[in-house]
Parts: sequence; structure tokens; C-alpha cells
Amino acid sequence: MILKPQLEDVKIIGFYLGKIIMGLALAMVVPIFISLCCWEINPALDFLVGIEISVMLGLILVCVCRTDKDLNWMQGMIVVSLSWVAAMLLGAIPMYLSGHWKSFLDACFDAMSGFATTGLVLVQDLEHISYTHNFWRHWIMFLGGQGIVVIALSFFVRGFSGAFKMYVGEAREEKILPNVINTSRFIWLVSIVYLVLGTLALGVTGILIGMKPFNSLFHGVCIFMTAFDTGGFSPQSQSILYYHSFAYETITVILMVFGALNFKLHYHLWAGNRKELVRNIETRTLFVSIVAIFSLVAVGLFQTGVYPKAIVLFRKGFYQLISGHSGTGFQTIYAPQFSADWNPLALAGMILAMSLGGAVCSTTGAIKMLRIGIIFKAFKEDLKRIIMPERAIVIEKFHHIRDVFLEDKLVRGALLITVAYIILYGFGALVGMSCGYPFLGALFESTSAAANVGLSCGITGTGMPAALKITYILQMWVGRLEFMSVFTILGFIFARIKGK
Repeated sequence: MILKPQLEDVKIIGFYLGKIIMGLALAMVVPIFISLCCWEINPALDFLVGIEISVMLGLILVCVCRTDKDLNWMQGMIVVSLSWVAAMLLGAIPMYLSGHWKSFLDACFDAMSGFATTGLVLVQDLEHISYTHNFWRHWIMFLGGQGIVVIALSFFVRGFSGAFKMYVGEAREEKILPNVINTSRFIWLVSIVYLVLGTLALGVTGILIGMKPFNSLFHGVCIFMTAFDTGGFSPQSQSILYYHSFAYETITVILMVFGALNFKLHYHLWAGNRKELVRNIETRTLFVSIVAIFSLVAVGLFQTGVYPKAIVLFRKGFYQLISGHSGTGFQTIYAPQFSADWNPLALAGMILAMSLGGAVCSTTGAIKMLRIGIIFKAFKEDLKRIIMPERAIVIEKFHHIRDVFLEDKLVRGALLITVAYIILYGFGALVGMSCGYPFLGALFESTSAAANVGLSCGITGTGMPAALKITYILQMWVGRLEFMSVFTILGFIFARIKGK
């Protein structure tokens, strides 16, 4: 028998959702500071409207649903899934008011793309957008990379036992420190330290390639926030191609790789345990995957002859590969070139790279390397059982921060999420084909959206059907939260209707 959720469940969910919305309102203060520095009055007004609506909604939820009860697992998961929808709707308000998005749906698309660290865009005339709105695009990507719930746990929520339930609901299964709130603050510490270093490196490089100091610093901050958080937004519509700089490309590759690593691995590297980088199953799987898939892409590009020089082939092919595999979405080629210049073999390699992603507890999306490593370990274990005598006891283990025995529940969980992602990729491809796009292009764009990558072969644009825009929004949302919290809210709705 399915139990029907009670009014008390709705109140608890509404109360904590209201707190997170208040945190989102506070996040909008930062672009207002940018607007004052740049003397941009109208953009400041756009964000004041966004703050007012967010504060009013947050206060209503907190006051109407006030409770002193803690979250259970179901409630925590639902708060997380609704938080991302609220972030999209509220974050889209100042974007739409700027006039650079043709419709509120387009603004919601870019807001979800930002918070989910995807990078697909529908913004118009990006070269002439205000500094304030341009910063907001990158700021929400930085916030989304850390996680909306991580922000709440770091700054707005004082310790309560439901914190871990919300933290897990945001697709972060691992605590770095014993306390989940301290874990959230460590994630922020890592990000801020890298922010300073990365911005300096990109800012100096920008000045050396001829950019004005202010623009160089602004671009450096924005590019870092989307590189480390594996997002893909950029201040210019040409993405990283705009800079025409090997040094800029090299720095962003390093930042993308750093962003694709597990925050727990960052903690051990900071603690001096550098051997973990070599021993960890995730980094090993990531290295093997990059080498194997780049070989595939390189063969495909060599067959086309589009990049006759080896150094050009490496720069164009390897950069797009790292961008796709890390889930970032930076491009050093124009989007239509994927369809026009890359052959099906090279495109298939890129789709495979995007579908796999980086490490768990990082800013990347997609299936992730730990799950791929576990599946291969399970395959190896089964082969041993077939080859070895029947009485032999086969025990497989792997190293992920510590030695872990391969258990059936780990393999089952890895396979479940992997299959779910494959279905999600296929669903988006079917919708794309039903809208008239070719299979390979539709699969490329669908994988990019569902895996929160942001690379585009030219399909994503204001002219694509509204049904496809909504499909990609749903894919970005579900892919970022890794299904469980989304499944929970669907179950809650079903129980509310059919429960007794």
C-alpha cells in the first residue's frame, strides 16, 4: 500500500525551499555590485526586480510553512529537485528583463544551462550584453558547480541532521570531512583559492595577447568560473576561439581537468598525499578513457584531412575532447564545423567522451569515471570466475581514497545510473529526430544537454522548436541531479494522487 503524503510533509518541504530561495536572492546582490562598479543602472534595476520577487517568494514559504521539524530522506530529495527549478525560474528574471533573450523560455533555458553547468546558450547579441548580465551568466554557473544546496549548507543553514540528505540529493555521495557542512565549506575553500590563482593566470595572459586590463580581468574571472566548474559559458559568442591563444587554451585545459577531479581527491592532494592521484580508480579510468577516445577522434580527423598539420589536429581535436570529457563545453571551432568538417567516427568519439564525464563529487555531469571503473572491475571479476576453478574464491577490490571491496550493491548502483543516462541520451535524440534533425547530430546535442557538457553541433539555437528547448531543459535538470531526487519528486506526486 502506498502511503499518501501529509500536509506536514508539504510544510517541511516548503520551509526549507524558502530558505534556499532566500539564499538565491542574496546571490543576486553580487551582480548589483558589478553594475555599480561599471555604472550600469538599468541592469541593476533588473536584478533588484529579481531580488524582490525572490525575497517575497522565500518569505512567503518560510512564514506559511514554518516548522521546527527536520527533513527525512524523501523531503530532502524533493527540496533539492525543487530548488533547481526555482533557481532556473528566478535566475531567468533579470536575464529576460535585459532584452537579450527572445522569450522567457529562452531565458529559462540559459538559466538552467548555467546552474546545471551545461553551457548551451540561446542568448542574443552576446557581444553587446552588459557586464552585469554577462557576469550573472558566469556567476550562476559557478554557484551551480558548487551546488545550490552546498551554498545553503555553507552559509545559510546551521547544522541539522537533514543536511546530508539534501547533500546526497544533489548527486554528491561522498563527505570529504566528517561533518557535511564542513565538507561544503571545504568545497568553497578549494574553489576560491583556485579562483584567485586561475583569474591571475588568465588575466595576465589576456593582457599579453593585447586585451585591455579591465577586460582581461573580467574575462579571466568569467572564464575561470566556467572552466573550473566545467560549465562552458564564455563572455564572447566565439567561446575560447575568440582569444586565438595557445597559452589561453593550455590554462583552460588545466582548469577543466582540475574541475573534473573529485573534491575529495583535491583534499588529499592538499594534504600532501599525491600518490592518491596515481592510485585512484577514477583518475586511472579517466586517463585511459582520454587516451583511447582521443585516438579514435584523431583517426577520424586524419581521415577527413581537415587539419593537415599534426599540431593543428592535436590542438583542435584534443581541446574539444577534453572539453567534452570534462563536461565543460568550451570550443575552439565553430559549432557547425562539427557536422561539416568532422566525420562520423570523430563525432562518435566526442559523443562517447561527453557521455562518460569526469569524477563523482566534482562539478561534472554524465555517467562518471568511478561507475565506469566499477563496471569494468565487475567484468574482470566475472571473467576470473569463469576461468578459475569452481572452488576458487574470487575477491575483487579497487582503490578510491581507500581500498574498497567490490560488492554487488556497488555494481548494481553503477549499472543502474549508467543505464538511466543511456536512456536519457536516447530520449533526447528521439525528440531531436522527431523535430527533423539527423540522428548523429540529434544524439550529439542530446548527450551534450543530458551530460551537462554544452558542446553544440549547431542544433541549439533560438529557432529550434519549443518542445526541443523544454526537452533539453529537462535533460539538464535530470542529468545534473543524477535521477534519484527527480525520481523522488515524481514518486511523491504519484503517492499524493494514488496514495491512501
